[in-house]
Amino acid sequence: MPIKKWVKQYLIALPILFSIFAGVQYFKGRALDYSIEFGVIWALVAISIFALTRAFNFRKNKPCAVCNDLPKNE
Repeated sequence: MPIKKWVKQYLIALPILFSIFAGVQYFKGRALDYSIEFGVIWALVAISIFALTRAFNFRKNKPCAVCNDLPKNE
């Protein structure tokens, strides 16, 4: 499994997702502490679901055009 590649990608995606989730809640008028908590929780949930799905598909040898983790069968 290309763990190093995945970890780098998730470390980039996590703050982006956090910013989106927290920013939306803050602009909706929620308190800053609630917005931060919401952003952290849902960013972790989203990353976890994506990571588990990606690992499952990798183990089942299902190619992913977006992920580009498996060599192409030509």
